[in-house]
Amino acid sequence: MQSTNFFSVIATCIALSIFTVACNTPTNDAATKAAETVVAQPDMAKIKAEIKAIEDAWAAASNAKDVATIVGFYADDAISMNDDLPMLVGKAAIQKGVEVEMARRKENTKTVFETLDLYGDESRVTEVGKTTQTDSTGKVIYTGKYMAVWEKRNGKWLTIRDISNDDAK
Repeated sequence: MQSTNFFSVIATCIALSIFTVACNTPTNDAATKAAETVVAQPDMAKIKAEIKAIEDAWAAASNAKDVATIVGFYADDAISMNDDLPMLVGKAAIQKGVEVEMARRKENTKTVFETLDLYGDESRVTEVGKTTQTDSTGKVIYTGKYMAVWEKRNGKWLTIRDISNDDAK
């Protein structure tokens, strides 16, 4: 009788071991793996449209020499780096730089920004673009390029870093 109980206990242990291994063995089911690796992709077309709308408003403010609106597109801790100028750190320094730029700007010029590339996610994107400025007759008087890092803070896209430089004259 004891040997029967012994073998029953052994058989039960083996069965439990097999069951435990089978339950803990990862499956190779492709659908399961695909479901585990699906990551929601950001709607880059929507984000690009949002950034373009801001760039259009920025260009309008630039054309109107509206320093306050331009500075409002920057985060308080932004850093701006422009051709042949020291790095501007913080909104106050950026405002002074924009004021100087607007004072030098010729009257009746029109600035247009064109987003060439945009990549990132729902909270931070990098924009690559170009700037064109024309005079009152439509003649191109300036071209340049820029990169801007935008971050969404409290539901609003703000520039946290930007760099721009002129094309060859």
